[in-house]
Amino acid sequence: MVTYGPFPPERPRDLESDLRRMASAGFDAVRLYEMPDARWLDVALRHGLRVFAGLQWAQHADFIGRPRWHSAAMVGLASALRETGDHPALAGVYVGNEIPADLVRWMGPPRVRAAIEELIALGRSLAPHLLFAYANYPSTEYLEPENADFTAFNIYLEEPERFRSYLRRLHHIAGDRPLVVSEFGMDSRRNGPERQAQALAWARRIAAEEACAGSTAYAWSDAWWNDDEEVLDWDFGLTDREGREKPALAVMAAADPPLIANDAIRFSVIVCTRDGHERIGRCLRAIAALRGARFETIVVDDGSTDGTADRVARHFPGVRLLRLEACGLSAARNAGAAAARGEVLVFTDDDCEPDPDWLLWLARIHADGRFAAAGGPNLPPSPQTWQQAVVASAPGAPSHVMIDDDEAEHLPGCNLSVCKQAFDAVGGFDPVFETAGDDVDFCWRLRAAGYRLGFAAGAVVWHHRRPTIAAFLRQQAGYGRAERLLVAKHPQRFSESGSIRWLGFVYGGGPIRAGQGSILYHGEMGLAGYQSVCNRMLPLRGLDARFAGWRSRLALAWLTFLAPQVRSWARQRRIWIGRPHVDDVPSDDEVVIERSLAGNREEHLQKLIAKGWKPCGPTESWDLRKPGIRLLLANEHSGAGHRQTLVRVSCAEAHLRHLDQLVPWKGDIIRIPAKAPERMRRKSRRRR
Repeated sequence: MVTYGPFPPERPRDLESDLRRMASAGFDAVRLYEMPDARWLDVALRHGLRVFAGLQWAQHADFIGRPRWHSAAMVGLASALRETGDHPALAGVYVGNEIPADLVRWMGPPRVRAAIEELIALGRSLAPHLLFAYANYPSTEYLEPENADFTAFNIYLEEPERFRSYLRRLHHIAGDRPLVVSEFGMDSRRNGPERQAQALAWARRIAAEEACAGSTAYAWSDAWWNDDEEVLDWDFGLTDREGREKPALAVMAAADPPLIANDAIRFSVIVCTRDGHERIGRCLRAIAALRGARFETIVVDDGSTDGTADRVARHFPGVRLLRLEACGLSAARNAGAAAARGEVLVFTDDDCEPDPDWLLWLARIHADGRFAAAGGPNLPPSPQTWQQAVVASAPGAPSHVMIDDDEAEHLPGCNLSVCKQAFDAVGGFDPVFETAGDDVDFCWRLRAAGYRLGFAAGAVVWHHRRPTIAAFLRQQAGYGRAERLLVAKHPQRFSESGSIRWLGFVYGGGPIRAGQGSILYHGEMGLAGYQSVCNRMLPLRGLDARFAGWRSRLALAWLTFLAPQVRSWARQRRIWIGRPHVDDVPSDDEVVIERSLAGNREEHLQKLIAKGWKPCGPTESWDLRKPGIRLLLANEHSGAGHRQTLVRVSCAEAHLRHLDQLVPWKGDIIRIPAKAPERMRRKSRRRR
């Protein structure tokens, strides 16, 4: 994909020619920063290009304080989709692009995220066949909307390994969603055309190697229009301002880099099943479709009584079948490992369907040499009933636990590979675990023996969750009984409440995002280039929009409370209700003062520091402080070149009489109680 525009008023000179050249260069999609009309989309369709539109609205101003701007964005989106939403060239819509970090901080991250989610929800209600997303960037990493169809990030990292490392981080931020690089480019004016071409080549290759769903070159042309003026000191285009090609265009015209098959490693795919007659067929058909690696398939029938083994023998003659008396999951896995001929053992369950490139991605991790074991995400397929939707979003699903972006502390047994040498060295799975808990114990013992566990974001298995709420609760009770065995074997790993003390972060499936009470890293005065959210428990998957009615929401709330209690009762015959989190709230005598100033935020910050103000901490939501007083500043661009700095002061009543001496501005100000409702804040802005 390539970005197109925004252009100065007299451009583009020849849309038909530009899109023809894009298609000839191998691009299949184009990203815009406006909602195109039918004529534009017709031209794209003639050249086989799909279009990702961009909604233009007042996203660089305080649209929370002035809600009419957000309302105008809703109206504009609805109007555009009613006109062109069904056009076959339109693939999706970016409802926003890089809302500035200081403004997000000013308005409040949860409110800004909610505003983005409102736009996505509206768009999906009018054009459910389109894809909707928000183009984020590292300075607001925490701003991921829950309901986007994919995670999109504009990334400008000019070193290959830093780019690769950040993509791995973004996969965890994205949760279950595909990751798209929505902008990447390099300024050829400062770096030269050849270096620009080299950067676009390695960025495209690395994005493919790190399992991105797509990447976007920024931009088609050097001509660029921003804030009502042409930008003349940057040259990010694949073509120059006169339309002449640069070396970077030839690089982008090359074929997509293929994923390289690995024949050096032989895998043994081991599926343990008990009474899986209805499930095993889907699993084995998916395994038969695997590509990119040499492998054998072993099915271990653990005492089935429903004819599972006979079905495997009759319909899947290429599969090695082991028939056992009922002995439990761990013993069955050990039996499969003992019969395996491969150097790497790969375990999955009979209710899973691996992606065709599953082994290819696992082979990349094992070929690296740093990790003895590896796994990837296990994702629930699209739910078909409201109960399946609730179960997919409830806590307690099998999850990986990440120490950092590359290394795992735990990998669930439905998506776990391990080299046979390490498996034998730790003695395989402990047979005491008959239904669950075996993978947790196994991973802990691997790590205790000095082995490391890697993670491959592209190594996906589709894992069918329990079909009903009752079945899910029975599963949670089984997990609780397994944890009772883990407590006995690894007591140091558990807290007094009975919960596991993980070193890393438990994957929840939802995108990592800010909520009420989240701790955000902003950097001093909100100036950090990479700003993130610190959540110990990662967000869970949101409810599927098709089943998000009152019944499903009520059931999910009930299950979110009940499932941990069922698990706790099965583990130790008691329930545990944690203490509620209490947010820090302003005191009753605190007031908030808001106004705007001419000039630039960064200039005002430096002037204030020179007058003795101190920066607040990197996780605080204020910029500067003096005893009893805090300041927050944000730049606002409200269009037509109009810029101003928004200023918020928080202090106790006792400091008001000294405020003129402490804050370097004069004139009338509006005072608002800190606990005043939002409508009072909006009213005060109108008075200004």
